[in-house]
This record gives sequence, structure tokens and C-alpha cells, in this order.
Amino acid sequence: MSTQVPRLFAGLVDDAAVFPPGNASLHDAVAAHRQHRTAWYADLVGPLLVPATALPHLPALLGPDERIEVGVIGDVPIGRLPDLLAAVDPRVCPRQVEAAVAKRGEDPTPGLTALLDQHTATLRAGAPAPDLYAEVPLTWGLLAALDRIAEARAAGIPVAAKFRTGGLAAELFPSPAELAAVIRACRERALPFKLTAGLHHALRHTDPETGFTHHGFVNVLVATAAATEGAEVAEIAELLASGDPLRMVEPARVRREQDRALWRGFGSCSIDEPLTDLVQLGLINHGEST
Repeated sequence: MSTQVPRLFAGLVDDAAVFPPGNASLHDAVAAHRQHRTAWYADLVGPLLVPATALPHLPALLGPDERIEVGVIGDVPIGRLPDLLAAVDPRVCPRQVEAAVAKRGEDPTPGLTALLDQHTATLRAGAPAPDLYAEVPLTWGLLAALDRIAEARAAGIPVAAKFRTGGLAAELFPSPAELAAVIRACRERALPFKLTAGLHHALRHTDPETGFTHHGFVNVLVATAAATEGAEVAEIAELLASGDPLRMVEPARVRREQDRALWRGFGSCSIDEPLTDLVQLGLINHGEST
């Protein structure tokens, strides 16, 4: 029997192969995801993330009896999402919908209100409603948006927050203090969240090609756990800023059979990179057990 992925890492990495910087074709992404789903590390991998406009093209890539779980990324105006979801092939199972509610510097309130109203209408109509992730920029209006998301969640809407932690410019990478404040804000509201971009590796590091310093996903795991246990922003930021594997591995190791607190996971265009890091750090054992 193959070694199982510990609970702490179950569904940690959503398969974002078609998004930058991987930019795989939809055909290649579906084929690779099929292999991930049957590999020994399958429990690590979440749904295949696809743009909403790619939904009509998925059925042609599936076998007659094959089903695939997807996360739908809103690459269309919020108002067009319901029609695309309603027309989806029965073999394609949307597990989550993720949509940006504003650009950096914009007020997130109008977009967030539209997204929540749309999802509420879907629920009232009795249609299947996947989990919803509202992507909020880490700029002005953030805390008010988190309050609104938390209120909607308390009212029974399956919504959580999503934040961007990287991109093609240095300003898209939040500092440890900025990300720590966001994690703490989610903790104060008991609000689950997801991250995306820049989290291919386990530990905080600087990319030698771009010079950008990336957050590490094990740092985020440990920092979020500390936040749920009462850590203040300064301590959370210190954990996020650490590049010391010894400081990160043991807190993660002792929590391996626990569920993740608050942090749902992250999208990555590479599954191999985070998997390799976890194996090298000894947090996932690749081998056979009897």
C-alpha cells in the first residue's frame, strides 16, 4: 500500500497548470491531472483549476464515463458566471468558484456584493452551489470586505476569502507583516481563506532569476497554526519571514495528522515542486509500506 499523504497536506495544492507561469494547454493539463489523481500523492492534489471560459471545452477531453472535479476561475464579468456554470457538462464537477471582486486600488464592495447576491440567488433557486472564493486585493477596503464575507458565511453562504501572494511584479508580493495582518484578520473573523501565486516552494526564498522574494507554503502553514493559537501579528510575521528549515519543519511535523486551520490551500501551476519540497523536508514519505 502506498504511503498516505498526512492530513495536514490533504488537498493543499490545487492544480493550476493552465495558468502562468506554467501556461499548459488544456489538453496537457487534463492529461497531467489524470495522472496526479492516480499517483501515490493523489491526496495532496485539489481540483484542476480552469478559466470559466474553458468549461465548454473540457468534455471533449474526457472519456465517456470519466468525471473531473474543477475549480472555476472567473475570467468573465461576474454576471456571466451563472450561465457558464449552468451549461456545464455533467461529467465536469465544479467544486469551487473563484472570482476577483476588484482590481488593486478599487473599492471591493460593489464586486463583492454582486458576487454574493448572485450566489445567494443560486442557493434560493435550489441549484447546486459550489464553494465560493472571493478574491480581495490586499489594499484599501480589505477589512470591510472581510467583514462582509464573514457576515455572508455566518448567514449560510459557502464563501471564503482568497488573496494573491505573488505575480509578475514585486509589488504583488505582500510583505511578511502585510500577510500576517491578513491571516490575523481572518483568524479574528473565523474566516477560511485561500492563497494563490508565488507559493511553489515550502520555505521563504528569493528567486535568483527575478529577484522576487517568495513566501513559503510551510511558513504559511506554521504561521496560520500559530495565529489560530493566539499569536499576534508580529509573531506571525516572524514565522512568515523565516527561511530556516529547522524552525519550520518541526512545527509542521507535529501537526501532520491534524486538519489545516483556516487555510484551505493554494493554487500552483506545478504539483511536482511543492511535492518534492515536502519529500525533501521529510514531511511526506515517498515509499511503500506494508
